[in-house]
Amino acid sequence: MLKNCVFKVSVDNRKWLKAAGIRAVKTVAQAAIAGIGTAAALGQVDWKYVLSASVMAGVISILTSIAGIPEVGGSEGG
Repeated sequence: MLKNCVFKVSVDNRKWLKAAGIRAVKTVAQAAIAGIGTAAALGQVDWKYVLSASVMAGVISILTSIAGIPEVGGSEGG
């Protein structure tokens, strides 16, 4: 379920924000690398596409992290 959800009282919001931010930055970088690589193979890089796809990947990463991040354990057991 939502074991380490950011909305639980037992979850440290600062730790969650840091972990979610790190994950989002990594996801944005991975999406940008994939977009640039794919576009370069096709012959021309569309920077607007790369930027928009990368930002969208970061937003999705943050939204996914709301359900819980393993690195940010709650203080309650189980």
